[in-house]
Amino acid sequence: MSAHDPIFAAAGIPPALEDTVARLARVGAQLARMIARGGLEHDLGGAVGTNTGGDAQKALDVIADEAFMEALKDSPVRDYASEEQDSVVTLNGEGSLALAIDPLDGSSNIDVNVSIGTIFSIYPVGDTAEASFLRPTTDQLAAGYIIYGPQCCMMVTFGKGTLKYVLDPEDGLFHLVNDKVQVPLKSSEYAINASNYRHWPRPIRAYIDDCVAGAEGPHARNFNMRWIASLVAETHRILTRGGIFLYPGDDRKGYERGRLRMLYECAPIAMLVTQAGGQATDGADAILGQSVPDLHARTPFVFGSAEKVARVAAYHDLPDHETSALFGNRGLFRS
Repeated sequence: MSAHDPIFAAAGIPPALEDTVARLARVGAQLARMIARGGLEHDLGGAVGTNTGGDAQKALDVIADEAFMEALKDSPVRDYASEEQDSVVTLNGEGSLALAIDPLDGSSNIDVNVSIGTIFSIYPVGDTAEASFLRPTTDQLAAGYIIYGPQCCMMVTFGKGTLKYVLDPEDGLFHLVNDKVQVPLKSSEYAINASNYRHWPRPIRAYIDDCVAGAEGPHARNFNMRWIASLVAETHRILTRGGIFLYPGDDRKGYERGRLRMLYECAPIAMLVTQAGGQATDGADAILGQSVPDLHARTPFVFGSAEKVARVAAYHDLPDHETSALFGNRGLFRS
């Protein structure tokens, strides 16, 4: 994929946006090769400190962040906001775009060879550097991720559907393989960290109770649970096979709003999934349309097949006595 990819041009993508995503793709291809050689040249999973949010940083987090900044310093990107940076970095004072990025999502999985990725989101610049990002999530011009796994893929949307590109290791380029990615409507999979069950709010416990109840519960079907602890990998599975992902806030200190960041993770994934026919909420309200309150703000996050996400939102409308009864027959869903 070049800086003047005809596929982008045919889709009417503005040159500045096209150029920026092409640069991200080139760095992604370089990182894919580095990750594939992990342990041979670098200790990519070595701890190097913590970021602003208190999350442990791995060597690859820092390497990826620096690689993206270097590739974008003479690009159309003026403002660069990274999960690994305390504040917004100015790259090109004349640029017209603002990039929010999680350079390396799921870095705790580096050493165990589980899929990890890069998540990005592009906005028009604001009056100030922070104003470029502290705005409604519907202002996104593009969003996507690159997943580094057995197959390296880039999922991206420019607001007209979700596109899938695959990296060819022979030529080092991303090639379009699907220009109409759609989240499957039906699935028997859900993803949540069940070890935190006792901390969840009642509506989330009720929804999961009913999934566990299987064919005998209100859902009237059996389910399988998945949990990878890599947001990019979870998203890729849902875009491919459908289902639902839940990371609620809970009653633990520091987890009241979950652990996923609105700007760097939830907003771009919400745009991608919604453009593919799915839904994304904070459990009750849509992520798209909410405003980002600060650069590192967190939010509960539920996304996936539209019907499943809507059903989780409906659980928040149930009376307390129905959301506290284990495997109960939820009044809202009884026929």
